[in-house]
Amino acid sequence: MTQDEVLAEFRAAGALLEGHFILSSGLRSPVFLQKMFIFMDPARTERLCRALAEKAQAAFGPIDYVVSPAMGGIIPGYETARHLGAKAVFVEREDGQFVLRRGFSIPEGARVLMVEDIVTTGLSSRECLASIAHHPGKIVGAACLIDRSGGKADLGVPLVTLASLDIPSYAPDRLPPELAALPAVKPGSRGIQGAKA
Repeated sequence: MTQDEVLAEFRAAGALLEGHFILSSGLRSPVFLQKMFIFMDPARTERLCRALAEKAQAAFGPIDYVVSPAMGGIIPGYETARHLGAKAVFVEREDGQFVLRRGFSIPEGARVLMVEDIVTTGLSSRECLASIAHHPGKIVGAACLIDRSGGKADLGVPLVTLASLDIPSYAPDRLPPELAALPAVKPGSRGIQGAKA
């Protein structure tokens, strides 16, 4: 699947939004990728995650476990694991830190791939990878549907992605005038309600 085909899937789902958005990191951006509009369509999710699994397998070889951060990474992690013939588990926050819960474990010698939905700054991916590193097994790399950092986010492991976009993001006190003129909304899971800046 080409980058243009991936973006066409996002556009067709109404998941590529333009305006003034407050990201989970607190940064502001003129573009928001509403991945839940992708994940509400099982056929679209299957197409994208099959392509991600193929790319990850070509880059890293066989995968035994896919680990994703809750909440946003659970669906693409599961679906990518299905196409890899791997187990799918996820980390959750406990006392502010990502940990494996629910009796999940990673066995000795398992080849582990971390799968995310969207990478922006890479913070949640790095936190997820740090959590996985406390368990046996070998982290072979990471994969995501879209890297909106344009390759600038350093996860500390190799990252494969279906699309890499250099979408600008700004500190709230450094907005370009055209973005500052628009009302800010926070459409992500950490701020479902619209928020005026």
